[in-house]
Amino acid sequence: MATNNVSTFLSQIQQGIKPNMFSVDIKFPQGFSGATGKSNNDDKNLTNILCKAAALPGSNLGVIEVPFRGRTVKIAGDRTFDTWTATFFADSNMEIRGLFEEWANSINTHEANTATRFLPSSTSATGYMADLFVSQLEKDDQVGGSVIRTYKLHHCFPTNVSAIDLAYDSNDQISEFTVEWQYSFFTAGVGDTKQATGTKLSTGASTRKVV
Repeated sequence: MATNNVSTFLSQIQQGIKPNMFSVDIKFPQGFSGATGKSNNDDKNLTNILCKAAALPGSNLGVIEVPFRGRTVKIAGDRTFDTWTATFFADSNMEIRGLFEEWANSINTHEANTATRFLPSSTSATGYMADLFVSQLEKDDQVGGSVIRTYKLHHCFPTNVSAIDLAYDSNDQISEFTVEWQYSFFTAGVGDTKQATGTKLSTGASTRKVV
């Protein structure tokens, strides 16, 4: 029988996982110029810096209920994935909001009801889907924290860019907004440092065992 005491608990949980240690990297569609028309990654890196809140993705397994002689037998059904939402601070030039507005507008324009990006592909220059990475970080001696586990959301595209409330009495605060994505599925890796920007968040993968 296992000994349940403070020492055993601390040896298992160690320092735990802190919800404020995370990273979000968004790989925008190919050929995407960004809000200011620049072709480099300067604007796109803002998504990681200015992301206030996010979540590790969840999934649901459907259940098929089959009646049998007064009982209900449950059989595993199809898997579905929830929408993924992140909250961002609005920077002084509103570049980060402009990025998401331009992405959404390229899927279906506001005025003309056209689709400049009409392919769902994430590999075509005219495709509107892209990949998104969200990582749980460990607070350690590495700058920015070592990557413990990375989730890759495949075939993402934004479906909602929220409004920003304006008011005279909204003092001592920075405007923020949320973006909601749809995606097909996600994959996860332990200590995966391959990010959308092609950079590493640490000098190496974490050696911590995740089960």
